[in-house]
Formats: sequence, C-alpha cells, structure tokens
Amino acid sequence: MVATPRGVLGRVLGWWRAAGVQIRSTIAATVLQAVVVAAAGAVLLLALSNNLDNSIDAGNLATAQGVSALVDGDIASSTAVATTDSPNREDLRDAISAASRRRAVVQVLNADGTVIAASDDLRGFTALARELPAAGGTRTLERALPFDDDPYRFTALGGAVDSTRFTVLIGQSLGTGEDTLHAAEVALTVAGPLLLLAVAGATYLFIGRSLRPVSEIRTTVEGISLRDLSERVPVPPGDDEVSQLARTMNAMLADLDRATTAQRQFVSDASHELRSPVATLRAAADIALTVPDRADRGDLAVLVRGEAQRLDRLVADLLLLARVDERSRGSAGTPQRDEVDLDDLVTAEARRLRTATTLDVAVHREPARVLGDGHALSRVLRNLTDNAARHAVSKVSIALHRNGSTAVLDVVNDGPPIPGQDRERVFDRFVRLEESRARDLGGTGLGLAIVREIVLAHGGNVRVLDPDDGPGTCFRIELPISEFPDSPELTD
Repeated sequence: MVATPRGVLGRVLGWWRAAGVQIRSTIAATVLQAVVVAAAGAVLLLALSNNLDNSIDAGNLATAQGVSALVDGDIASSTAVATTDSPNREDLRDAISAASRRRAVVQVLNADGTVIAASDDLRGFTALARELPAAGGTRTLERALPFDDDPYRFTALGGAVDSTRFTVLIGQSLGTGEDTLHAAEVALTVAGPLLLLAVAGATYLFIGRSLRPVSEIRTTVEGISLRDLSERVPVPPGDDEVSQLARTMNAMLADLDRATTAQRQFVSDASHELRSPVATLRAAADIALTVPDRADRGDLAVLVRGEAQRLDRLVADLLLLARVDERSRGSAGTPQRDEVDLDDLVTAEARRLRTATTLDVAVHREPARVLGDGHALSRVLRNLTDNAARHAVSKVSIALHRNGSTAVLDVVNDGPPIPGQDRERVFDRFVRLEESRARDLGGTGLGLAIVREIVLAHGGNVRVLDPDDGPGTCFRIELPISEFPDSPELTD
C-alpha cells in the first residue's frame, strides 16, 4: 500500500514530537544554520563574481582609453596600421604590445568594423564586435577565443578623430576569476558541512547540559510520593530559568507538604472529635439494651440530644471550613461580595448576647461598610462573642471603629488572658487551651479557626491582643472598608 502524503506527514510529525527537546533543538539550529550558510555563500559568490567582473571592466576601460588616445585621423581612416604613415603608429603598436604583456588582447576597428590594429594573439581575426558603440560610449561583451579554453570579457570603447569613428576592443581572460570563484566554492563546500557539524555538535551538547538539571528534577519528582513530601529537587547554581524552576518546584513541594500534613492532622483531629460523641451515644445505647431497668428515658433523651447537637455543630463547622478552603484555592467559584454594614451586625450580636447570657455587654460602634459575605461575617462575630462569653467573668465588650481605610473590630472579655506563646496557636483547628472546660461548654475547637479563614478570605487579618483597660483577652479583626459613611458613632 502506497503511503499518502498526509500519512507520511503524520508520521514525520509524530517522530518530531517524540524526538525530545535536545534533538529537536539540534535539528532546528542546524537547519537554520544551513540556510544562513547557503544564503551567505550565495551572496558571497555573487559579490565576488561582480567584483571580479568590475575589476576586469575597469582595467579594460583604462587600457582602451590609453590606446584610444594614440589613434589619429590617418590611423582611424586606414584599413591597417601597416599601411599608414601616421607619426603615432609606433606609439600605438607599443601600447598594444604593452597590453599584450599584461595578458590583454586588443583590436582597433574603423568605422566599417574593419580591424586596423590588433595584438599578436588576435592578428588575422575578424572584428569580435559587430554592434559598435558611439563615440565616447562603451559596451561589454564576452567571447570565446579558439586559442584559449577560458572565455574573455571585452570592453568596447567608441572614439572619433576629425569625424572619423573608430572602436577599441580590449579583452581579458576570465580564467583567473573563475579559478578564484571555484576556490571559493570549494572552500564553502568543505567549510559549510564542517560548520554545520560543529553547530550541531555544540547545540546538542549545550542543550544536553542545560537540560541535565531538568532531568534531575524530573527524576527527583518521580521518586517523591504523597507519603513523604520532605524531599526537595536539586537547585543548580545561577539564576537562570532552570534554577527558577527548581526553586518554584521546591516551594510547591513545601506547600504540598504543609497542606498534606495539615490535612492528615485535620483528619486525625476530626476523627478524634467525632469519636467522643459517637462513643457516648454507643455507651448509652448499650446501657439501654443490656440494663433497660437502669436507663431513664428522660435522661437518655437529654444525653442523646446533647451529643447529637454537638455532632451537628461539629459537622457544620467542618463543612464550613471545607467551603472556605475550596474558595481559598479558587475551586468553589468567586465568593459572595455584597456591601455589609458591620455596625448592624454588631448591634444584632450584642442584642443576642444580652438575651442569651447574664453578662454585662458593652458596645461602641462606628458606621463601617465592607464588601463580603454577610452570613460569613456574622458567623465570625458570633464565634468571637461565644468564645468571649465562655471565658468572661462578668463582662464582654464589642468595639467597632474606623482607622483610615480599615474597619477595626475588637471583642474583649475580662476572663483569663491567653499566654503569648499560644496567641497564634488558638487559631489552629481543634486547639483547646483548656480542654475539659471547652468540651463541657460545647466547643468544637473549630470556632477560631473558622474566624481566621473567613477573615483572611475577606482580605483582612485577626490577632490576639491585651485589652487597653484591665485584664482579659482582646480579639482584633481588621477588614478593608468599602466606603466611609458620615453617620455619627454610637455607644451602648
């Protein structure tokens, strides 16, 4: 079966794609160099040929002008130099002889095209030019002469003496020029392939050396598994693209290592948190099944409902964190961005806290509007106030004010302060500084982690500070303001 051009092209393209960067680069560089060498060689040979022709033409013209100056009226009107008695006769012969010694051939023609003088090589030849130039004009022609294998290049110079026209033909062999051109062609024929071979070899070696670190990076990455992301790819010296690639790969591996470690820790902590209420429910069920007389239905219902609520809160917090993580990775679409009045959220949360607790709730708020998800920001405020209420002795303060283009929200409780070494750790998932107390009060260990993730997703930050007045703990949130209302500040 005869292969079609399209099938051949497909196989060639398939081979080209599978050849690899090193071979493709070598072939491309060699082909490009071949085109450049061929073009440069052609231009060089053409320029050399033109220069040789111009050099011969210039020499012929100079000789023709010298001979033409020795032609007088008697010579121009005669049929042969030997029959003239012109006083310039001997000078003309000497000039022709001198031209012959310079390996030039000479013919002097009268107006009828009859040879009236010639060099020894052309003696007995008829006129080599039929179309004679006008007086002062020139023509260039090439002729083959029987006594020489090389062609000759002639310059015909027209002249006139006392209205008598004549023509001087001066020719030189092209053999020397053709030998020069042939030598140049041989040099290009030999040097061109050697140059291409050198370029191909150098390109192959240089590309190979350049790609060697890439191969080492690939080999290292192939050996890295999700079970152990601690290994890093080698970084070659310098600051080129390969070094930047290696550093980027190491940064990516470090991020993956941290993310994988955090994920494993998160799964472990979540499993631990889920195991506790499940174990409580199972124990209650076992008692109810094995010793039904000792199981009070009311107490069992209260226990089951409490543990179910705890599971519900834990699952809800885990789902919320998962959604926040997806949005931070850009895999859950663009987060909701509406105009949210933080002062309204503060007012509503203070009202809820006063209703749900017996704590003294102080509020100081200034109008501040941000762009974000109102439900998520409300969840942030509730988590902070719930946390403050669990740890407060008697008072919780909520303050909202503007600082330039930033809205600053402080939630303060007068309970025990958080030690300095734990002020970053409290925002980690499933971290409890007071394990038993937090568990008894229904905390999941995810509230502050949710606060941090939501605040970061809104372009803000959250931190733990010492209150300005007295002991306790202050959680401060800073968010970029959307606009600056002119409403007065409010204090409850």
